[in-house]
Amino acid sequence: MPTFAWLARFRADFDALSDDQKETFLAAVALFVSDLRTGTFRPSLRVKGVKGAAGVFEMTWAANGRATFQFGKEITAGEAHVIWRRIGTHDVFKTP
Repeated sequence: MPTFAWLARFRADFDALSDDQKETFLAAVALFVSDLRTGTFRPSLRVKGVKGAAGVFEMTWAANGRATFQFGKEITAGEAHVIWRRIGTHDVFKTP
């Protein structure tokens, strides 16, 4: 099972989401975890690198919902460690 951490900014962003947005994001994370195991992300999550931010990636979780993340050092051998950075609208790309 992959491990996760989040930056303080992600936590503040997440807390500002509506309950429906939180639920939608968490459903997308379930798909994201499944895809981490296979090594291929499904097209609907649109996982890709953030331009101008080396090592930072984005995931689409709603029509105007984005989350940025990076991979950290493995905590559990053989499992990805994901560090969530920002969550919200396209505005998160101003400081991914």
